[in-house]
Amino acid sequence: MYKASIITVSDRAYNKIYEDKSGPAIAKMLNECGYEIKKSVIVPDEINMIIAALKSCVQDKTELIITTGGTGFSKRDVTVEATQEVIEKNAPGIAEYMRQKSMEITPRAMLSRGIAGIKDDSLIINLPGSVKGATENLGFVLPYLKHGLDILKGLGES
Repeated sequence: MYKASIITVSDRAYNKIYEDKSGPAIAKMLNECGYEIKKSVIVPDEINMIIAALKSCVQDKTELIITTGGTGFSKRDVTVEATQEVIEKNAPGIAEYMRQKSMEITPRAMLSRGIAGIKDDSLIINLPGSVKGATENLGFVLPYLKHGLDILKGLGES
């Protein structure tokens, strides 16, 4: 069983202006696929706090780290930049596939800047902030992630 952590990036959810619904929806999907939820946190759209949350999950030996929010064009959307600061290797096929599949639903998916990458033994994936966008995108890649994590951990073929 792999461990997963969820980082919701949202000023409004962090300040309790509204309830985070994406994080719990992601947790439900991951649980249903056999992942143990190690941690679920909400941070504001502040690059240093996002970096700290990502690094904390990596240090906790979380194999799959999912972020939700902060992947758009707003000046406050800095999740992608924070992720780039943390990862050692890019995994562009994951984000490309999510965008491709999303564009079959809405052409606006091309505006997502989310990325995926590896830090130590952790795979980090950025998802959109909306419940619909987050769950659709995770649903596209979730069936294939355990194989990638097996390879990352040296348990599968490369």
